[in-house]
Amino acid sequence: MSKIKIIPLGGVRENGKNAYIIEVDDSIFVLDCGLKYPESELLGIDVVIPEFSYLVENASKIAGIFLTHGHADAIGGLPYLLADLEAPVFGSELTIELAKLTVSDYSEIKKFNNFHVVNEETEIDFKKKVTVSFFKTTHTIPDTLGIVVKTKEGLVVYTGDFKFDQASESEYRTDFSRLAQIGSKGVLALLSDSANADNPLQIASEREVGEEIYETIRYWDGRIIVASVASNLMRVQQVLNAAYKFNRKILLTGQDLELIVRTAMKIGKIKLPDERLLISKNKLSKISDEELLILETGQMGEPIKALQRMAKGYHKNIKIKKGDLIFITTTPSIAMETFVAKTEDLIYRAGGEVKMINANVHVSGHANPYDLQLMLNLLKPKHFIPVQGEYRQLAAHAELAYELGVDPQNVHITNKGDILEYNKGQMILGGKISAENVMVDGIGVGDIGSVVLNDRKILSEDGILFAVVTISRRDKVIVSKPQVTSRGFVYVKNSRDIIKESRNIIAAVVNENLALPEFEWNKAKKEIRSALTRYLFVQTKRKPMILPVIMEYSKKI
Repeated sequence: MSKIKIIPLGGVRENGKNAYIIEVDDSIFVLDCGLKYPESELLGIDVVIPEFSYLVENASKIAGIFLTHGHADAIGGLPYLLADLEAPVFGSELTIELAKLTVSDYSEIKKFNNFHVVNEETEIDFKKKVTVSFFKTTHTIPDTLGIVVKTKEGLVVYTGDFKFDQASESEYRTDFSRLAQIGSKGVLALLSDSANADNPLQIASEREVGEEIYETIRYWDGRIIVASVASNLMRVQQVLNAAYKFNRKILLTGQDLELIVRTAMKIGKIKLPDERLLISKNKLSKISDEELLILETGQMGEPIKALQRMAKGYHKNIKIKKGDLIFITTTPSIAMETFVAKTEDLIYRAGGEVKMINANVHVSGHANPYDLQLMLNLLKPKHFIPVQGEYRQLAAHAELAYELGVDPQNVHITNKGDILEYNKGQMILGGKISAENVMVDGIGVGDIGSVVLNDRKILSEDGILFAVVTISRRDKVIVSKPQVTSRGFVYVKNSRDIIKESRNIIAAVVNENLALPEFEWNKAKKEIRSALTRYLFVQTKRKPMILPVIMEYSKKI
């Protein structure tokens, strides 16, 4: 009898950062290795990745890393994991090509080449009768796969990001017969996408979305600027097709788009209707507005940020003008709604018009509640673990399972690091491992903690105050009167009384400490900070970061 552990390192009670461990006896199978982009309160943070300490400690047990698709929430954390351990990486052809691009950006592992291409017909046998196989799913990028880990106790199935779309193109189409076949073999546990579980709206088919894009491009006479997420290759293909049909040339912008598109084109996952369709920016002036379509992309909110720069005239290539249509084909997250509204306002001020694709059709790359229930019915799992979503979405997905008669005791809403352990016929919570968020800022990985973030938050909200004073410990006097410098706290010229009193407080505290038998630097700085904090809060109701600097004057002989 096998001992099975299921451990989410990310992807639960959050959006993105999908990474799940399936541990069968002494073998570890890593399903996805993603990242997430920071929310607004993570000031200055570039990305957030899972904590990989458990995997590093058990590196010898890792049988492989298995990727469901080529989006950052599934492959973005790969370079950071591979920097600490060596393990084979498995994925579909496009997923592996995009994973190679991701890894190549990091000099310490850019020579890593232990990649293996799989497809829906691949079966990989590992020791102790564990087999990993795959099944086709539908998402916004080609070559997406679900993963099946076959154990002696039954199958553990992970859907990855998916939706059902009966009208999808063949390269995006879900293999329903394969799902039914998997369900007939006995699914012990299902880890299923919950990102759209709380949204009952019917998702438009990609055929309907394509028609909306066609009609929008067909009837606009001026220049069109399309904003999309770079990794949504299905949307990129639809825009390419529509532009070709209505005789428009395309300028690709955005830091990720051209590389991703060229990679997808190289292996036939994006089909360019005509090589002359794409133009370079140096030919921009030769194309009339009614013949031009600009495709602006990036990661997550980057296309929207780029539109703001265009509206303000800061973009290096494009400036929005009267007669432009800005067609936003991505569905912004709830956190971005205010930002999007401000962007729309700026676009209209610049003379452009805005059309959101979700104004007429509901667009999503994730299954709605009805499709989630269909997946449950097809696979008939004994144990169900909703993943890939905030807590409200995991809870909504759990409710959908209850409606189908799944025993509530067999539905497990987990947190990062929880160990679900299956042993002797029971699935129980068997402890916890460390699985904190690891923040990446520049080349620093994990060196930004709550203290640094709190300091950044204070600086962004209340500013900083430098208190500088020079003393002579030998003579026990202040050599030069205290100086106060404000940055982001108060405008000095309008706050002379506050600055003057702050100097007096510094002088008083320093003199008190100089009068003591021993002058303690840290004690004096702490008391300056405390005294100024109390005074400034009474005067301004603000708490700036206060940095006392005490310098010592030594007379040269």
